[in-house]
Amino acid sequence: MKKIINEMKRPDAELIDEIKKVAECYSASCVFTDAQERAGVMRSDIKPIERTKIVGPALTVKLHNNDLVDCLDALKVAQAGDVIVVDANGETETSIWGGLMAGLCKVKGVAGAIVDGAIRDIDEIRDMDFSIFSKAIVPRATHTYLSGRQEPIEINVAISCGGVIVNPGDLIVADEIGVTVIRQEDARDVLNKAAKLAENEELARRKIKEGKTLDELLAEFGRL
Repeated sequence: MKKIINEMKRPDAELIDEIKKVAECYSASCVFTDAQERAGVMRSDIKPIERTKIVGPALTVKLHNNDLVDCLDALKVAQAGDVIVVDANGETETSIWGGLMAGLCKVKGVAGAIVDGAIRDIDEIRDMDFSIFSKAIVPRATHTYLSGRQEPIEINVAISCGGVIVNPGDLIVADEIGVTVIRQEDARDVLNKAAKLAENEELARRKIKEGKTLDELLAEFGRL
């Protein structure tokens, strides 16, 4: 079995900060997928354990079906602000993430995690205020705790998570509504479009409070 641990090329820190600023808007995951013509949205079964918002570059993890292991190797290359995105093949009956992993990530400054698979210890994870999304929650752990095995695992390779291809360094915008992925090479263009959309939505909210009619809003904005 193989173990691959790659470094990743992270987006420019200024670009990440700009995306975080725009993502302060309502329904950030919606705004950023609208800016991509509805692309980049993970399946609806990838859910947060509590109300939250995550923005940051994806540190990707690929696990192998029927031979799942813990994700501890991700911490060897993780940096503050990263979002760990795990392809666990959608496995719902074996947890690949728990409270100790979340605690280690919290200390390191990892922004959060997205798991296409199962997690556990969510009471502990909530208490430490660590942001995590998953497909399922189940008590059963991987075999690693008993066997000491740490492979097979691949870090910072292209993965599929929630039905979306995620490459290392792609941008994640996730909130209680869902998870949107932005390709790193498209990030600047998507940011500019998202900023305009967020600005227009806020303006429309003000117009609604002022009593503007639907026809007047459509005439001004073209859509709602």
